[in-house]
Amino acid sequence: MKPGEPTSADLHVGSELVVRAVPGVPTIDAGQDLGEVIIASLVRAELDLVAGDVVVVASKIISRAEGRFVDLGGLTPGDAALRLAEEVDKDPRLVELILRESTGVSRKTTGALIVRHRLGFVSANAGIDASNAAPSRAPEGSGPWVLLLPRDPDATAATLRAKLARHFSAEVGVIITDSWGRPFRRGTVGFALGVAGVPAVWDRSGALDRHGRVLEATVSALADSIAAAADLVAGQADEGRPVTLVRGLRFRPSDDTAQTLLRDLEDDLYA
Repeated sequence: MKPGEPTSADLHVGSELVVRAVPGVPTIDAGQDLGEVIIASLVRAELDLVAGDVVVVASKIISRAEGRFVDLGGLTPGDAALRLAEEVDKDPRLVELILRESTGVSRKTTGALIVRHRLGFVSANAGIDASNAAPSRAPEGSGPWVLLLPRDPDATAATLRAKLARHFSAEVGVIITDSWGRPFRRGTVGFALGVAGVPAVWDRSGALDRHGRVLEATVSALADSIAAAADLVAGQADEGRPVTLVRGLRFRPSDDTAQTLLRDLEDDLYA
């Protein structure tokens, strides 16, 4: 265990967690202050944050606030994108964006590129999203539009946490989420793209099981588990629930970020 990592004494997960959507979060436009929007939505819903609460925010509204919209109609792909697009049968303009957002291609197949994103994780198509991706005032005849992932989700999570903690006078956590697939399983699940305040991992090494056996290598991806639970409530289609509140954890405030969840390159079999 590394110094400062949470132990079983620093973190408590009870027999019940409450996951609820924060109602009334509007469609976000570029330049909006997300912290103020989320606080206003919580206040309208009469939801006061308390210590141990985790506010989970879908990355899409952060990308929208940052103006991460790209009009594919105005993008010219380079030679590398043109060659790769023909190989995998994808829009070469989209392939150009994927390459720009990535540091390398891990796998490729018809219709999909598995890449190492510039933020360090491996995902399909660099997390670029084409659903609900157009700006509110998109010029007529523009598009198709896509939305890139946030520039620095960990920094944004820290900023949001500071605003929420200051307003509600409570030690809370913030997790920014997206959804991705996994190499051995079908379907997507929510994962932590940005983390602030809450432990990203929970190392149970040294704890005892019910028979008194010492756990030697039990590490839970706590932030990803919270993200996956919140993802069920947030939804993936037209639900319009980009902010959720997870209540029922007790934890010592942590300096972990989403980078804590990444494997070292030498240990990553999918690098």
